[in-house]
Amino acid sequence: MAIKHVTKTGQVNNAIYRQLGDRWYTAQDDPIALLRAESRARNPWIAENIRLTFPSGEVRVLDMGCGGGFLSNYLVGAGFAVTGLDDAAESLAVARRYDATGNACYVTDEAYRLPYAEGAFQAACAMDFLEHVDDPGRAVAEAAHILQPNGLFFFATFNRNIISWLFGIKGVEWFVKNTPPRLHELSHFIKPAELSAILSLVGICFLDCVFDRLLDRLLDRLLHHYCL
Repeated sequence: MAIKHVTKTGQVNNAIYRQLGDRWYTAQDDPIALLRAESRARNPWIAENIRLTFPSGEVRVLDMGCGGGFLSNYLVGAGFAVTGLDDAAESLAVARRYDATGNACYVTDEAYRLPYAEGAFQAACAMDFLEHVDDPGRAVAEAAHILQPNGLFFFATFNRNIISWLFGIKGVEWFVKNTPPRLHELSHFIKPAELSAILSLVGICFLDCVFDRLLDRLLDRLLHHYCL
């Protein structure tokens, strides 16, 4: 399956995450509070699915673009052997401070060149990350390389459509305090067909798209109600 080239316009303001400090965990008037709430909602689902697939023994998980460690610290608390990787040392310093177990391994590096052997992990996660890089295909290929056969790859990102632009970009700018410019760029959002093609090329079998389906149902109801 061929991947249609998508021209990236603008530049995502990833530098903002280096400046958050403890606001990763304390801010209430900032888009990071939305990200924190989103993580609380989905982290148990991720942990449950990892454990269902690997019910015994040590399970090694790589959290790509882990930021302040919302997922990494949850998973290590659930008993997994977790490595959180991010290119922002400032964010990783916060993640370490909020790791109640002290067992998470945090590494400063880029997702384009993962410093791990083939098959080193049973699971890899790229949550709210793929829309922040210019070449998501390269990052996904790296994830595929470090996953063992039958390993799991979790991702959460935005679909490139008018609804995502309205809710994920403009809605946040209009209604959430302290939203910085270029928090997201529509050109960096990824259509499901594009991501499916990327996964296919690197040998990852696309199993399910749970959150997209739930969001679509919610939006369908809201739009139907509004049209009435």
